[in-house]
Order: sequence, then structure tokens, then C-alpha cells
Amino acid sequence: MNTTSLPQPRFQQLKALRAIALGLAIGFAAPAFADNLPEVQRLIKQGQLPQAMEKVDAYLSSKPRDAQGRFLKGLIYTEMNKPAEAVGVFTKLTEDYPELPEPYNNLAVLYAQQKQYDKARTALEMAIRTHPSYAIAYENLGDVYAKLASQAYDKALQLDNSNATTQNKLALIRDLITTGKGNVKPTMPAAPVAAAPAPVAAPVAAKPAVAPTASVVATTQGAASTAQAKPAAAPAPAAAPVAAPMPAVVKTDAAQDDVAKAINNWANAWSRKDMKGYLGAYAADFNTPKGMARKAWEAEREDRIAGKPGKISVNIDEPTITINGDKATAKFRQHYKAGSLDSSSTKTLVLVRSGSKWLIKEENAR
Repeated sequence: MNTTSLPQPRFQQLKALRAIALGLAIGFAAPAFADNLPEVQRLIKQGQLPQAMEKVDAYLSSKPRDAQGRFLKGLIYTEMNKPAEAVGVFTKLTEDYPELPEPYNNLAVLYAQQKQYDKARTALEMAIRTHPSYAIAYENLGDVYAKLASQAYDKALQLDNSNATTQNKLALIRDLITTGKGNVKPTMPAAPVAAAPAPVAAPVAAKPAVAPTASVVATTQGAASTAQAKPAAAPAPAAAPVAAPMPAVVKTDAAQDDVAKAINNWANAWSRKDMKGYLGAYAADFNTPKGMARKAWEAEREDRIAGKPGKISVNIDEPTITINGDKATAKFRQHYKAGSLDSSSTKTLVLVRSGSKWLIKEENAR
């Protein structure tokens, strides 16, 4: 699974967890959090974990139920190699916010790291139940099934080592795991607790998974009861190695970096009032607000940006990015300043690949 590092299937455990955690924080945040949690995220990125914990504890002292702050605390515990504490935080999040998929995803990553694959499977199934379109969870679940299948086939051979069919199946599963094809990858979920996505394996969920995403990697990711893998479930994993779900959610770090770069260029062009760069970030078939004609929309944007006196500042928090083929969804917290106006909002961009570029097809804010 791809989370940060859950080998065999390698869950991108830490890396995924971080990506998702940051994504979650961004997506669930409210304007009030803008002055606090971004600093915590920065400290985590710089590896200053004690300072990050001190900051997040101070933040939670006044907002003990804040999902984003708690998610980040679970992420910090994960980075500090304190899985028991991290599991406790994410489990409590699933109890208080059962509608959020990221905490389940991160839990799965942590369970997978401890080789508690049945618990990881249960947590991922809960993530999918709360968010049926959570691609990362499906991918991570495929990796968990692959590992469970490997264990089941291995046990079958211990009982009957002459079964050639089982030997072939085990070889196929192990090849899938060792080559990384079954690794769960992080989904760069955007909305913190309410948005998609993060992975479970080291390749999958980023050291934290925004998402948490979303592979089991590192989404925010409760407690699930340990159940032994059912023999009947083994066949499914056998097919999983070559099943269709995996290709459907193939994501690469390079593609995510390209999407993130495109979004940053868009925000920078906006801040510079560079209308050519700003409007050039949108696809030709961009869904304009209320079906407005493209030319009318461009004229309105130019009037509101280039025609506005004074400076404009557009900053975005680290986005949670989910990629499916030539389509990407990015969720992040946007901070806008112009004159006396200072506002923050959660924004979702849907981008499409056009040659070597990623262009904005849809833009939504709340």
C-alpha cells in the first residue's frame, strides 16, 4: 500500500500519512485555523516534531474537538514513531467523525505497518463505506488483499506443498508485492476529514495521507476488530494483483508534482496580475460560472484582477491531489488579500492533462 511505508504491500506510510494529513488539515480548516495549523505543518515538514507537538497542543487546548488539529497530532505521533499514540488519535477521530474516510485510511496504514492486515482491511472498508469514491482506500485495500492472499497461499502450501496451482498463485502474488505493482499510493486528499483522500503503503499514503487520501497511505486515518482472513477471500486477492482497480487509480509522484506546480503558477500569476499567465491556466472548455460565455468571463476576471488598484496576494496551503488518468482533483485552502479584504476559503480544482500541461477544467470554492 502506498502511504509511507507499509511493505509487502508497501504502504506509503510516512510519506503518504504526511500528504494526507496536510491535505486533511487544509480541507477541514476554518478561517480561524489559518494562523495556527500552517505553522504546525511547516514544523512537521522540517522535522521539528517536538515544536510541532507543542504548537498543536496549544491549538487544541482551545479547540479540543478540532478535527484538523487532532489529525495533525496523529501525524506527528506517526512521525515520532509512536504508533500506539497515533492509533489512539485516529481511532478517536473515527468515533467523533465517523463520516470522515481519512482517519480510517491512516489507521489502516498504521495497522499494515504492524502486519495487522485484517484490521487494516476493516479500516479501509470503513473508509470506503463513508466515502465510496475514495480511490486511495480502494488501492490500499488491493494491497492489503494481496498480502492476505500471500499469507493464505503460504499456509495452504504448508498443508499441501505439492499443489502446483497454489505455488503459481503464491509466486504471482509475491512478484506483485516485490515489484511494487501492488503498492498503495497516496492520494493527496484535499479536504481534511471530509475529502478524498490517502494511501497505506510507503509508496501509497504519504507520510501522512489529506490524504490524509486516498490510499491507506496516510490519510487521517479507527479501531477495527481483528478478524482472521477467510479462506474464501483468498481467490479475490489472487485476481487483485492483475485486477482493474489498480490501473484505475495509478498515480505517480511526478504527475502530482506537475499538478502542484500548475496550481502554484496559477496562484502566482493571479498575485502578479499577469492575465496572460492566469487565463492561460484554464482549459479551453473550462466550466465558467453559471454558464457565462468564455469571453465575458475573461473580461470580468481581468476587470476584477488587473483592473483592481493595489496589490493582490493569493496564497495556497499544500494541496491534496488525486489523479485518475488524465484528470486530477486538487483540494486546498486558499488565502486571498486585496486592500481591506482578507479571506480564506476551501477550493477544489479539477484539472485535465493537455499535452505536457495540466489545465483547470472546473473551479469551486466554499
